Amino acid sequence: MQFTAQLTKIYFVRHAQPEHMWEDDRTRPLTAEGRKDAQMVTEFMKDKEIDVFYSSPYKRSYDTIAAAAAFHNKDIITDERLRERKKGINGNQHGMFEKRWTDHDYCEEHGESLNMVQRRNMEALTEILVKNRGKRIVIATHGTALSTILNYYHPEFGCKDFLRIIDWMPYIIELDFESDQLVSTKEHCHLEKEFQGKERADKK
Repeated sequence: MQFTAQLTKIYFVRHAQPEHMWEDDRTRPLTAEGRKDAQMVTEFMKDKEIDVFYSSPYKRSYDTIAAAAAFHNKDIITDERLRERKKGINGNQHGMFEKRWTDHDYCEEHGESLNMVQRRNMEALTEILVKNRGKRIVIATHGTALSTILNYYHPEFGCKDFLRIIDWMPYIIELDFESDQLVSTKEHCHLEKEFQGKERADKK
């Protein structure tokens, strides 16, 4: 009999539109429009047999998948390592996107580099894969955090790819694994909402 490896499906969900003027990154809520847009995530997940939900501890990510988790009668497990990149002093200045994606070790004062974000997110993801082999998993995440994971598996993923998805809130992408090996990637759906951070100038 031929051995068939168990397939683990992970649906990464980038959060819906947040209140950009909210000062505290951890507690930043979704806008009214973002809360409405999160229904897209719930509708997408309804016919999926989701076994477990994980989230960044940040409110905007947690709230984006809250209704979907409730629909499946599942709790949401938060993991501090899945949080978004910590911004430092002058982290929103023009040119920072390109600078960070050119040098993954670069970080502004009191901020995090892309390599730092990638290491902790991949540490969390590796543990999730070991604990949930063969299951269907949802992970609520952020634009930069998700991009560093995609870069880990696809090293050619860079600044242009990050900027392609920067306005997608929410955004769902599926990564399928056999054991800890990525075997396929599939983008599912997104809603385009203008990113309103000061770094917006980097897109010009």
